[in-house]
Amino acid sequence: MSSYDSIVIGGGLVGSSVAYGLARRGLKVALLDEGDVAFRASRGNFGLVWVQSKGLGVPEYQNWSRQSSMLWDDFAQELRQETGVDTQHEHKGGIHVCITEKDFAERKKYMEQMHLEAGETRFEYEMLDQKALKSAVPEIGPEVAGASFTPYDGAANPLYLLRSLHAAFLKRGGKYFPQSKVAAIKAAPHDFTVTAGGATFNAPKLVIAAGLGNKALGPLVGLNVPVDPVRGQIFVTERVKPVLSMLTIWVRQMAEGSIMIGESREDAGYNDVTTPEVQQEVAARAVTMFPFLKDVRIVRHWAALRVMSPDGLPIYEQSATCPGAFVATCHSGVTLAAAHALRYAGFVADGALPAEVARFTNKRFDVQNAA
Repeated sequence: MSSYDSIVIGGGLVGSSVAYGLARRGLKVALLDEGDVAFRASRGNFGLVWVQSKGLGVPEYQNWSRQSSMLWDDFAQELRQETGVDTQHEHKGGIHVCITEKDFAERKKYMEQMHLEAGETRFEYEMLDQKALKSAVPEIGPEVAGASFTPYDGAANPLYLLRSLHAAFLKRGGKYFPQSKVAAIKAAPHDFTVTAGGATFNAPKLVIAAGLGNKALGPLVGLNVPVDPVRGQIFVTERVKPVLSMLTIWVRQMAEGSIMIGESREDAGYNDVTTPEVQQEVAARAVTMFPFLKDVRIVRHWAALRVMSPDGLPIYEQSATCPGAFVATCHSGVTLAAAHALRYAGFVADGALPAEVARFTNKRFDVQNAA
């Protein structure tokens, strides 16, 4: 049996962010990773560090997302200095494109409400009509009604982010164990023994951050983690000259020149197969936004599974029956990577979740079920 200060289950973006944050605090950490045989959302997402669409009716989520976005600048620089890996982070603001006038009117109401709910923390935004949008983004199509803009949004390359987190974790003394699917967990307060990959690990702290796997792992340490998959499909095109002048929620140009086009939201269970119907829908919307795309070749297409709670919010909790066991679950592993590494890992190290994340505990599901 190997002893550690903390065990983190899940080597994707959420787990590796928390593991790096713990190692950064000086803890001896074991990171157990099932590997790419898992439904790893980290390798299939759009890579946005996105704020403007998160938190309607839940200002705590909007604030948490914005905090992470603000931390991302220093976070990306720190990872680059530690590992030499550039996460290709950009933080120039972004636009949510509205195809129809109805979309634009609804978006305006949405953003007004976000601004009101933000209160003293303020939520700055701008609505761009067709003329203003065309001035800001000359490539936009004539059928597009407008867009919302906020300065908080950005993006990163999720594959380089995952690579840099693993490298930084190892550099800080962390121990990484691939092909280590959890076979058993023996849990007691501040005493956790995990059997995985034919080895046994023990620690007084345990973080379950295994994405969709959290649903089965949580009850082993007294945690309810009601997450389900939501499928999304994405295209990547051939490389073209720099053409997109602003980041958008559905179309973005990567540093090497390829254009990423997304996304869909499908209730398809654990089926991560692509479908022609959704391909057509995603492609048609992208061409409406940017007509030049009709002449650009698609070179890759995939589907991946998001990790979604019933209300779409993260789940952060410490077990009441087995203190020392924590869960971290969300569908925004890129956006919240900085917060997970620089904030949430500190909560775990200190042994308590503060009031600022109380809105995200799983107790909210008990209230909903009772209602």
